Amino acid sequence: MQYLEILMLLASVFYIVFNRPVNKRLSKPYVVGLLIIILLVHVLLEGSRWQMIPAYFIWLIALITALRRADATPSTLVFVLKTVGLFILLALSVMLPSVLPVFKLPEPTGTYIVGTKDIHLELDRDEVITVDPSDKRNLMIKAWYPSTEDGAEKDPYVDKAGRNGFAQKYGLPVSFLNYLDKVDTHVFRNVPIADGSFPVLIFSHGYNSKANGYYALLSEIASQGYVVFALNHTYESTGTSFPDGAEAYFDYAYADLIQKDTWHIMEPVIESFKSDLSFEDRHTIVQKGLRNYFVKGMVERWARDIIDVDKKLDNWNNSGFFKGSLDVSKVGVFGHSRGGGAAGHSLLMESRIKAGINLDGVQWGKIVDTTFQKPFLFLSADWPVEHENLNQHAYINKSSSVFYEGIISQTGHSNFMDIPLMIPLNSMSQAGNIDPLYGLEISNMVVTYFFDKHLKNRELDMGELSSKYEELDITVYMGDSLSSVSNLKQTSEEK
Repeated sequence: MQYLEILMLLASVFYIVFNRPVNKRLSKPYVVGLLIIILLVHVLLEGSRWQMIPAYFIWLIALITALRRADATPSTLVFVLKTVGLFILLALSVMLPSVLPVFKLPEPTGTYIVGTKDIHLELDRDEVITVDPSDKRNLMIKAWYPSTEDGAEKDPYVDKAGRNGFAQKYGLPVSFLNYLDKVDTHVFRNVPIADGSFPVLIFSHGYNSKANGYYALLSEIASQGYVVFALNHTYESTGTSFPDGAEAYFDYAYADLIQKDTWHIMEPVIESFKSDLSFEDRHTIVQKGLRNYFVKGMVERWARDIIDVDKKLDNWNNSGFFKGSLDVSKVGVFGHSRGGGAAGHSLLMESRIKAGINLDGVQWGKIVDTTFQKPFLFLSADWPVEHENLNQHAYINKSSSVFYEGIISQTGHSNFMDIPLMIPLNSMSQAGNIDPLYGLEISNMVVTYFFDKHLKNRELDMGELSSKYEELDITVYMGDSLSSVSNLKQTSEEK
């Protein structure tokens, strides 16, 4: 709860409980005026929100109590009913703002202020998701970039289509998300980009999610001196807002169509993990699933989006807002969940992309039959032992350059997103037991270190991070050699 919300609730409850002694010391106009002032200050400075409706009922009860100033002692039954009702309202007043809070995003720690700019990319490529054969692929991209100036317009947390799509996904009224207007993003729209030429990163979000759900990650990376083009995979994100006011939402009909009658491909894979097969025997079965399950086509389609963004970098660097600001010789890619799989696939397909990261996504597709030729990092959540680890098969060939395999203990799949801050109930958010801000600090640091090392060519050792964070364990594969950072950490501790 916000500070003035707490003050309003405490003042109202205090007066309801102790109204008789208060009335002996304060006149009716004073008490009524004080209650009204507290409410007005809260509404004017913090704004009202639907989660506070039970608290507003308590305030109304306090106001009526102040106006009536009844002297008669209520009967035992009436007293019990009033007390129970007050406790129920008080419980709801605390619970609702806690389940869907006005949360605080971490402030970026880099040397730069962060700016954002929306880009509409119209492609001469057929849109396979819609039913109209004349439709062409349309993408919205949110650019996050370093700046030295703040501005009057803060970037709002999640655009209209993103909110509407999120509400649709969870069966909520759209108005339930209006409180997100109160979230401070620490990001400014359309401020000038800082002087200099910056490495470029392309980001791909998770399935039925969108890049606006990764403010903590993307703003932090941009503050460290990167231009991040976070693309929105139209019809497979929660929602897309176009410049002309049009909106496109997740296409549930298409999702059902491509998934229909495909589970039989994965059934043998799931069974192979439950059986007592050796890794080698199981690998053949998993390999077939990674090659043929429907998600493979999605990952390839999203990788095509990433590559189309990459192909626009020269044009953006030659003219317009980003003129001269993009170091197109230093391009990296990263993503979360299925976006992480798309990031890995694009690294195989596009020569200009120099390094890539998959944040807790399965690497569907051709990687199981080949090897990365460039630096790659797979950073995983802390999945239970019984979880089917497809990536141990997908990444069997690692990289001829360097391959990092990391895990952050006590994390869940959503800990790379803002969701654990937005919905602080692990059962609903799919987060782990780690403190959400601490989990984001670790993953953000790993991403920054990786790209600082492999794009900015800084002399960095990932072992430093593993020593700094007990929850982080990284294994480093250098071509045919293997060194475990966890072993390095143990060795240093023994010394």
